[in-house]
Amino acid sequence: MSRSPAIANRAAEFDVDAVLAAVDTVVLSAARPVALHEPRLGARERELVLDCIDTNWVSSAGKYVTQFEQMVAAATGARHAIAIVNGTAALHAALLLEGVQANDEVILPTITFVATANAVSHAGAIPHLVDSTWDTLGLDPVALDAHLAQISVRSNGETMNRETGRRLRAIVPVHIFGHPVDMAPLNAVAEKYGLVVVEDATESLGSTWNGQACGTFGHSAVLSFNGNKIITTGGGGMILTNDDEHARHARHFTSTAKKSHAWSFDHDEIAYNYRLPNINAALGCAQMERLSTMVEAKRELAERYLEVFKDFPNAGIFREPEGARSNYWLNTLVIDREFAGERDRLLAALHAHGIHARPLWTPMHMLPMYQNCPRSRLPVAEDMSTRCVNLPSSPFLAASEQARANKS
Repeated sequence: MSRSPAIANRAAEFDVDAVLAAVDTVVLSAARPVALHEPRLGARERELVLDCIDTNWVSSAGKYVTQFEQMVAAATGARHAIAIVNGTAALHAALLLEGVQANDEVILPTITFVATANAVSHAGAIPHLVDSTWDTLGLDPVALDAHLAQISVRSNGETMNRETGRRLRAIVPVHIFGHPVDMAPLNAVAEKYGLVVVEDATESLGSTWNGQACGTFGHSAVLSFNGNKIITTGGGGMILTNDDEHARHARHFTSTAKKSHAWSFDHDEIAYNYRLPNINAALGCAQMERLSTMVEAKRELAERYLEVFKDFPNAGIFREPEGARSNYWLNTLVIDREFAGERDRLLAALHAHGIHARPLWTPMHMLPMYQNCPRSRLPVAEDMSTRCVNLPSSPFLAASEQARANKS
């Protein structure tokens, strides 16, 4: 059952100034404005990028692409990692590779970044929007099972939406803000209804559930390395899979389906030019060398937020679910339901104070292009969307990182 985080103390009014003071206590001496999540690039990144320039290996061929793939595969435990130009392209390709076809329906949470729904649309498919749970902030497997029992029917070996007549093909769980979805019951639902699972792990590199890395629970998964992610390649993504043949096809499909030959240009399917350039991969290699350090710094920062807001009236920090080890990509303040109307006043005050913050994304079913998509009841998602505020979460905001920077 979905639950809202319990808040220890309550007050008659929501104290915005107290929130500002609490955040100041966490971010300490960081220069204003304090960004929500910014990259930290240094000498190692410069060294590898200059090597690309000096050797003229700046496009999608080059040693750093392969090296970056190997580093990500090793970090996640995935058998294969295929570097892609960005996370949206990675998810678009992953869906097509999993057999999603035009007019299929793909299940995803309405609480997600718009790129998840856009990738489904780029594949010619229809987003089917479902509810989330307060337990993980991600897709609710119990609510999904109940919804599918009500609207689905089996026909000729396929699961169909009896209300639209369209095929239900895939589920795309999203590990929101780095917090893992409980994948075991979700995979059980997928198996029950014959649906393929493609994890949107774009925010969760370095996060695990019961010791297993996010991005390794489905047949395939995608990562993102946008500038605001835990590691960045400027722009970039990755497809993960343990399936050898699927990985081979993914590389071929995202490289214009060009058959290997010394000089001939022969292509054997309609495909995409989605491979990551070497110069971006070089950034990723340098960043991956510090992944574990950045995850630890972000967890230290999260613990500081949790401690400062522990007894705070009318709001609290979302804590990773039991069984999870989150990268805490974005720390999330959850306002008590009765004070949800104070969210925008708080956001305005934070920005005026030099603290960048943001609400949850607008739920997909509230966006004009997706408002007519099939969907379940969405009570938790609609509640969640009014009460969550993301706070500054750059890894170098951890007290130990700030102290180290001040000494240098």
